[in-house]
Amino acid sequence: MTIALRKQLRQQSLPQVSFGPFRFLEALPWLAMAAAMRVIAFGGGGVAFPAIVVAAIAVLHAFLVVAQRSIELNDGQTSLGELDFAEQFRLSRAVLWRVALVMFAAGCALLVAGYTSLAPHMMDGLDGMAFDQWTDIGKFWSAVIAALVLLMIVDAERNHGQVSFVRAIREFARRGVWIGGAAVVLGVAYLGLGLGQGLVRSAIWNFWQVSSASQFIKNLIYFVFIFGFAMLRLWITLLILTYGLKQSYLAEG
Repeated sequence: MTIALRKQLRQQSLPQVSFGPFRFLEALPWLAMAAAMRVIAFGGGGVAFPAIVVAAIAVLHAFLVVAQRSIELNDGQTSLGELDFAEQFRLSRAVLWRVALVMFAAGCALLVAGYTSLAPHMMDGLDGMAFDQWTDIGKFWSAVIAALVLLMIVDAERNHGQVSFVRAIREFARRGVWIGGAAVVLGVAYLGLGLGQGLVRSAIWNFWQVSSASQFIKNLIYFVFIFGFAMLRLWITLLILTYGLKQSYLAEG
């Protein structure tokens, strides 16, 4: 079924009604799933690797949702909102294994170079788009990974859903001034977010120790903290990168 036909059918069958603020929360269920899978993976055992894969796919789904809204906010056009779940899953899966190979190669390169403590953090590049990375270099690495993911998604739209890492690298090189600059700005933003998240985390820990509030209230505050920062990080990621991408198109004339 073509995208145009799906769009026509949706317009015929569903009223186009949406409460604006909810659009900023559309990625929340995927981020909740990713967080849950991260907890399961942290427990180790035979389910750890499948949980990591599911968490990565959930982050990519959240990325797709926010990418659509961010492109629209930058006056761009995208058909991401017309993809059904199966198509979103195929796109996420195609992006995931390519990004996983890049992260693995980067980790191996650092190991060979002797940076054994930094190498494992390269595998967190995808997670860092929504959740805090623990190292400064990891934050900038996540910014680069986010830029590559966006370029692969945009390229796939132009090529009938076919994902290509090589084409994304070429686009990154061709638009390096704006996309590279956006990745640097994003890395700096991640540093600021990490600092702010650390301060809030400490404040919440102190609150837990001294407050007489019910466990429900404490859990609710922690929930808002985790997913509030995850949503904020993801939105900042896409707004910065889509702005850089837009400016690169404008610079071409």
